Amino acid sequence: MEIVKLSAGLGAEIRGVDISQPIDDPTFAEIEQAWRDHLILLFRDTNLTHQQHIDFSRRFGPLDDHRTIPKFRDEEFHEILPVINKEVDGRKQPVGRQWHSDLSTTLHPARGSLLRCEVVPEVGGDTMFTNMYRAYDALSETYKDLIEDLWGIQDMTVARHSQGRDLSDVRKANPPVAQPVVRVHPETGRKALFVSEMTTTGIVGMTPEESQPILEFLFQHSVRPEFTYRHRWSPQDMIAWDNRCTMHLALDDYDLSEPRRMYRTTLLGEQSGYLVN
Repeated sequence: MEIVKLSAGLGAEIRGVDISQPIDDPTFAEIEQAWRDHLILLFRDTNLTHQQHIDFSRRFGPLDDHRTIPKFRDEEFHEILPVINKEVDGRKQPVGRQWHSDLSTTLHPARGSLLRCEVVPEVGGDTMFTNMYRAYDALSETYKDLIEDLWGIQDMTVARHSQGRDLSDVRKANPPVAQPVVRVHPETGRKALFVSEMTTTGIVGMTPEESQPILEFLFQHSVRPEFTYRHRWSPQDMIAWDNRCTMHLALDDYDLSEPRRMYRTTLLGEQSGYLVN
């Protein structure tokens, strides 16, 4: 197995491993360590079926069956979430065109995600990733002290792709939650920022006038170029990322009349946060 860095900020490509086949425990332990070290892993030329995608993903841990969004999951393989640029049940696609971390608006934010590419447009359709460890580490000690004990309000209904829809049922089923602005990774013990422009609307105990300058600074700071990696997809690429220390962004840089078809599995995460009254 060969590990090749993708950028200075984060990411590595794993070469010499066929993830369509069973992987022995020592090799998978190396893959897991590379994931902890590099935060996102790229596997090329995977040629996976849905079932092989699910089987490989399960080596990292239990999977979400996406039961809270049954209209959007694959009809047969419920662990597979198609990410396709078309309208589904009134929901405009593509989604994710703002920086975010998967399921941060729930009490069980995703541990990780594994996204497999099947079809890409002629140009564009890239995805960007950012290292939230480095974003936190780069802050001054004074600013770290300021945000250490703050809780951000996460609301899934404010995302750009949700605008213009009746979201009363969505808000009822998934009310806003509070998540720590600074999150401690349960495996590495490192601190990472845990806010995003797509879903973080305020800070618990602060007025909007007080919280917005803090959040706007963190939104911009966390995606500085030196923390990021931009991936140009090729068919059969798969990227696994750790949602607990990264954010990602699906760039709106292509002709939406051209197909862009991806498939995602989602690793179940630890309990975190509390409901906001």
